[in-house]
Amino acid sequence: MHINPVIIIKSQREIEQLKRSNVIVAEVLQELKGMIIPGRTTQELDRVAEAIILSKGGVPAFKGYRNYPATICVSINEEVVHGIPGPRKLREGDIVSIDVGVNLNGYFGDAAITVPVGEVDQGAKRLLEVTERALYIGIEMARVGNRLFDISHAIQKWVEGKGFSVVREFVGHGIGKNLHEEPQIPNFGSPGQGPRLEKGMVFALEPMVNEGTFEVKILSDGWTVVTADGKRSAHFEHTIVITDGQAEILSIL
Repeated sequence: MHINPVIIIKSQREIEQLKRSNVIVAEVLQELKGMIIPGRTTQELDRVAEAIILSKGGVPAFKGYRNYPATICVSINEEVVHGIPGPRKLREGDIVSIDVGVNLNGYFGDAAITVPVGEVDQGAKRLLEVTERALYIGIEMARVGNRLFDISHAIQKWVEGKGFSVVREFVGHGIGKNLHEEPQIPNFGSPGQGPRLEKGMVFALEPMVNEGTFEVKILSDGWTVVTADGKRSAHFEHTIVITDGQAEILSIL
């Protein structure tokens, strides 16, 4: 963690470009959400995502990034993030997180949702509700004059207050002409710390919330992150820009 990261302030023109790439991300997520049914393979989701991105003139941002082999990340149940699509079929009662990144004309978009497969148990419903709400609580704190860790603290306080834990090894991030820019944005921390937020900063906020321990491990594929205790995890993400008032969400339709 850098003490004083250089956070790039985006111009209005750049924000417009980032909005375009993020709208494609939102379109992909909306399409995939409707495909989440028992029996569907994660590979099918990946193929559809890639086709949509290419049809809009974009490039999958994750594919080839540090040799990642697919267009989207699909993480099921105890998988936290970075699950690789393949022949695995979704099953009734699963929860599945889908993370999508798009590069359009050199500007990046990034967002994620976690979706129930068919009917899920109350525990899964609660995990999804708490995690999605955590994202919006973080966005609420992303205002001019606040400090970066005010976002982190608000997310942590909400999640832990509901009896869940926030993943610490993986964090949100700045985004712009690169998929990952400064600053790193943890989902935990002390309020009043970190750089002061300024208009034109663009962040990908992404709470990753576990049912049990916050500890995670990486599987032998070198990518898939799972909870250390095998309990479930959920993940929601939006790309936002700091404005004069409430932060604007770029990754929505």
